[in-house]
Amino acid sequence: MERWAGLVDEEEMRFDSPAEEQALQKQAMDLVAAYLAQVPADEPKPLAVEAAVEAPLIDPKTGEDLGMPLVGIMDLVLDGHDGPVIIDFKTSARSTEPLEIVHEIQLTSYAYLFRHVEQRPEASLEIRSLIKTKTAKVEFHAYPARTEVHFARLFAVLREYLDALDAGRFNFRPGFGCGMCDFRSQCSRWSG
Repeated sequence: MERWAGLVDEEEMRFDSPAEEQALQKQAMDLVAAYLAQVPADEPKPLAVEAAVEAPLIDPKTGEDLGMPLVGIMDLVLDGHDGPVIIDFKTSARSTEPLEIVHEIQLTSYAYLFRHVEQRPEASLEIRSLIKTKTAKVEFHAYPARTEVHFARLFAVLREYLDALDAGRFNFRPGFGCGMCDFRSQCSRWSG
């Protein structure tokens, strides 16, 4: 565990007590052990792990360049039996089937980035949920490759966002990404 101490300091992580830190370390180790126990022995080698990717935002339907890149980090890409599989990891306190629509923008963005880099479509996408219950477990949720409809919805959302920025308008859109946003405290105080 010593080798992680520098990262804890670098990230300015704070724990309420040494006991809390040890409990969280144990939870992380339990999740990793559960994952390794459940991954199929014949799982293909990764094509990419924590891959940072950037691509110009060009609407596939109209060819319009939105003038800025899409940037993302794909957790894992496997060379599956039917083709590439894009995998995103989530953690959860309880077991539940993730609603695909909640993750549609993220999954479609990853597919867009993958297609830009590889010049071929993904075969499917997955969310692998690491469940932080008393006995850690992992759930695998598979989704089909993205379609023209997915990309049309993605670009509609992107256009609305860019139009709002151009107009100086803030559209309150809380969602899954808020947990990772540096500005979430400002949004939670926004009153319209």
